Amino acid sequence: MQLKYIMNRKKELLKAPRMAVEIAGVRFKNPVLTASGTFGYGLEFANLMDLNSIGGIVVKGLSMKPIKGNPPPRIYETASGMLNAIGWQNIGATEFVTAKLPGLRNYETKVIVNIVGFELNDYLEVARFLNDCPGIAALELNISCPNVEKGGFHFNKNPKDTYKVTAAAKKACRKLPLWVKLSPNVTDIREFARACEDAGADAVSVINTLVGMAVDVEKRQPRLRFLTGGLSGPAIKPIALRMVWEACQAVKIPVIGVGGIARTEDALEFLIAGARAVQVGTANFYRPDASQRIALGLQEYCRSHNIEDINELVGSLHAYE
Repeated sequence: MQLKYIMNRKKELLKAPRMAVEIAGVRFKNPVLTASGTFGYGLEFANLMDLNSIGGIVVKGLSMKPIKGNPPPRIYETASGMLNAIGWQNIGATEFVTAKLPGLRNYETKVIVNIVGFELNDYLEVARFLNDCPGIAALELNISCPNVEKGGFHFNKNPKDTYKVTAAAKKACRKLPLWVKLSPNVTDIREFARACEDAGADAVSVINTLVGMAVDVEKRQPRLRFLTGGLSGPAIKPIALRMVWEACQAVKIPVIGVGGIARTEDALEFLIAGARAVQVGTANFYRPDASQRIALGLQEYCRSHNIEDINELVGSLHAYE
């Protein structure tokens, strides 16, 4: 009986689908990552899920020096979503490298660092600093956060500015792949994706939050002190999915899908539309192990559909004849 069990187990392992994906030369054990700003610095979730179960962790956006962020109220729940105006609150790159990164290196999961800046030189300073830090798999250039008075947001209003900041950041972090996180608050996402590709970006993350607003009708005040905030969650998924598909048609570099991914089916939609990997964001707030559940769900989907390699799904969308 024991021999039979071992033989059956070997057969099951042989049939296990291959889940690894590659982005700019970096191998991820599966295509499920967490989105910046929704998963802290990763270690906060270590007692809530198995960090080794997912492909990567995109940590909270980092600047060179600590930023306090916006005053509250700065988060508000909306129908099928969430508005936030945190304002880049973070501990600073030096503190991250000394206090957080050593703990993250104990896990197999790849670490991607989202970087923020108010001016071009801010981005370059933190990119150069992190470029020499072992344990980081890639940098994600955040030029699309709508929740600061000034800063990276202005780099996504014109493709020429997007090209400029991307090219400069790429030169500053020659050792690490550079991803660029794009804003949905533009007329044509394809122009910005192409600008990133032309400037040397290794991948693009599509999309960041949409600008939204909510009002307290009793107080006649905005729900957020910042007035507007970034809308995320299931409410934005159809927009994110459309923009991911458009970006995939426009560029050859990998596209990472972000926006409203809360279930296995959501992740599958993005992969089929062309995304090489996905990032789970708002779902982490109400289901801390959402990314782990999705990673397991993708594996089970592949197994039940006789898909040997998850990469077979990427870009497999069929148009009506």
